[in-house]
Amino acid sequence: MSTGTRVSARGLRKSFGDFTAVDGIDFEVRAGEVFGFLGPNGAGKSSTMRMVGATSERTGGELSVLGLDPSHDGATIRSRLGVVPQEDNLDLELSVSDNLFVYGRYFGIPRRELRARIVDLLHFARLSERATEKVDNLSGGMKRRLTIARGLVNEPELILLDEPTTGLDPQARHLLWDRLYSLKQSGVTLVLTTHYMDEAEQLCDRLVVMDKGHIIAAGSPRELVDRYATKEVVELRFPAGEARRALEEVDGLARRVEALADRVFLYTDDGDETAEEVAHSGLRPTSTLVRRASLEDVFMTLTGRQLDD
Repeated sequence: MSTGTRVSARGLRKSFGDFTAVDGIDFEVRAGEVFGFLGPNGAGKSSTMRMVGATSERTGGELSVLGLDPSHDGATIRSRLGVVPQEDNLDLELSVSDNLFVYGRYFGIPRRELRARIVDLLHFARLSERATEKVDNLSGGMKRRLTIARGLVNEPELILLDEPTTGLDPQARHLLWDRLYSLKQSGVTLVLTTHYMDEAEQLCDRLVVMDKGHIIAAGSPRELVDRYATKEVVELRFPAGEARRALEEVDGLARRVEALADRVFLYTDDGDETAEEVAHSGLRPTSTLVRRASLEDVFMTLTGRQLDD
């Protein structure tokens, strides 16, 4: 593994009995970047993260984290990682600052140094005014920011975030993105899993798209859209169950057409022109939307499904 690489995997596998959750994947995380695993629930993202975090033994393949082998150096790796789990596991009965203090003591950080770090971390998380308040009284977004601050208490070289904004409202998600972006700007290496394509587009320098334990595409968000989608998409909405009946009507109007139960997607380089052709065809969808292509369209192209299917 080169000095500029934080994680390297070759043929990485994880099985549970007869079920293979991760099926021989290759990827590399470079120092200072935000690297993402994008895919639906059950794609193998969290299983991969647990192997990288040295909390789950790999079944096969090669894995190096911070230049070490998790099979032999798990404790050392964990001491140098910051981990933000999918579910907040804060102590609800303790105050905000005490949650950070107790966690920091697990790493043997001297009390005086730890208290100084906590002041900085609460400022980073925008929770300074809540320092003495019990965690149970915080909103979901505040708890998530506290969980991220807790993951930074040992000044980690690599931070793992598993579905960091699941369950948050849009305002809380954007505030959390702002905090993560500031970490990126400071040179911290982040690895995250998400099934939100807009989150991946906002945060990730590079990502892999996973489905059924496999990596089916890799690159920057822009590269993936350019490679697998068109410039624009015309999205036609129909009453439930009627979309597939419209496929024959729009045949030939776009470079590619995909259909779900209630929508038809026309992949084109000129959305306005294609939308006009739909109108002239006599087809009457309940709504027509012209938008730029996204990572969700990449996933649709590769699998014929949406990320949340």
